[in-house]
Amino acid sequence: MDDPAQLSEYGKILLIAIVGILLVCVTILLARILSPKKPTPEKLSTYECGEETTGNAWVQINPRFYVIALVFLLFDVELIFVFPWATVFGSSELVAADGRWGWFTLVEMGMFLGILVVGLVYVWKRGDISWIKPAHIQPRVSVGIPATAYEQLNNKKYQVRDYKETVSSETDDTNAKVARSGGLGFRPKFKKSN
Repeated sequence: MDDPAQLSEYGKILLIAIVGILLVCVTILLARILSPKKPTPEKLSTYECGEETTGNAWVQINPRFYVIALVFLLFDVELIFVFPWATVFGSSELVAADGRWGWFTLVEMGMFLGILVVGLVYVWKRGDISWIKPAHIQPRVSVGIPATAYEQLNNKKYQVRDYKETVSSETDDTNAKVARSGGLGFRPKFKKSN
């Protein structure tokens, strides 16, 4: 590197990083400037797989999902370390420099994979990666209601109404009552003191 006007290797990396950051920032800025901004209730509502959301978002999830994902990630990431080892292990220059190099790297990788296998056996013995299906037990409660009454209710055909219409009509009724009563939706009752 005789010419001081040339970039060093670190300078090239810095230049690539600056160009990458600028491209991301310019893309985000253009998206913010050019994107249409017409919010509607449909656009502002929660979107979940094309279905309207129902129920609470605080749903209990089996923690085994997380354990299995973490074990998968552990072994997936550990494989990343095996590929560079394989390329260095086969280097003829290093083997020619010292004949013990091949045995050293083989023992080193054997220890590394041995630790991984011990971890896998530990997780397996503990039962963290065995998928246990819960036994479905139908609850039985002794009540004075005969089973035929439940069967009649379950077999009866019911008319299904759109819940949006009932909710909107109920809110219109309560808004009209509030407007007639002078503002409050109820009349407070106070106790008389003696």
